[in-house]
Amino acid sequence: MARAAHQMDVIPLRPPKAAWRKCVLMVLTAVFGLFLLAPAAHAAALDEIFSKADPLSTKTVDHTPWDRLLAAYIRPGPDDVNLFTYGAVSAQDKTALKSYISALEGVKVSSLARPEQLAYWINLYNAVTIDVVLDNYPVTSIREIKSGVFSSGPWSKEQVTVDGHELSLDDIEHEILRPIWQTRLIHYGVNCASIGCPNLAPRAYTGKNAQAQLEQGAADYINSPRGVRIDDGRIVASKLFKWYDDDFGSEADLIAHLKKYAKPGLRAKLEGRTEIYDYDYDWTLNAPR
Repeated sequence: MARAAHQMDVIPLRPPKAAWRKCVLMVLTAVFGLFLLAPAAHAAALDEIFSKADPLSTKTVDHTPWDRLLAAYIRPGPDDVNLFTYGAVSAQDKTALKSYISALEGVKVSSLARPEQLAYWINLYNAVTIDVVLDNYPVTSIREIKSGVFSSGPWSKEQVTVDGHELSLDDIEHEILRPIWQTRLIHYGVNCASIGCPNLAPRAYTGKNAQAQLEQGAADYINSPRGVRIDDGRIVASKLFKWYDDDFGSEADLIAHLKKYAKPGLRAKLEGRTEIYDYDYDWTLNAPR
């Protein structure tokens, strides 16, 4: 300790530039390290907390308000995309949406069986996404809505509180849905309010229909040019598959997945292929133009 104190005593009040830069770099490295560690610890905690379920539970969650809003405001658009008519939502229905989200916040998730939990989280994610867009409408893209100074999109901002835990959309998708259910089909359920995204389902998810709805979402997306298309004999796929290659695997794995849900015409064009030529994505808001 004495030696360390002596060394500190002889450091000049105005250190040379090299020493000063080294000190700043050390501080920034330490701060950045803490920044990275905090989300990791948070993710582990959420995974443990929300993985608890009651397999014998017969409890159900009432998603009727969400079902009604979807029926009232979803319209078919080009390339089989479901458009949401944000500009037409009444003040009464905006209040009803917030009340529905508040009711979901009051649910004891661990008391539900796993299928009911799956429906709960997907509906919560999609309802909060629509609510956030409505609070900021009009916008041309959800990416215009910021979580912070350096953010692009609202996904990292805490939006709801469930079982005493403040959660962001990223928390729900990446720290609860994906790690607990470990299925690619999650990507066809959560909607990012964009043209390039898999469709916002026209019905609320329930414990009974969730699996079928996810399968239908996969088929709808993959058979739409927003999901995959053949341009000049080459495969162009959604960037969603590239962003989540941890879930979809290699390009050969992805093509096998696409073929599973492709209609006969598309499946025939995918036969014998092992590479994706390009990826693209349309971040335009999923609203009528």
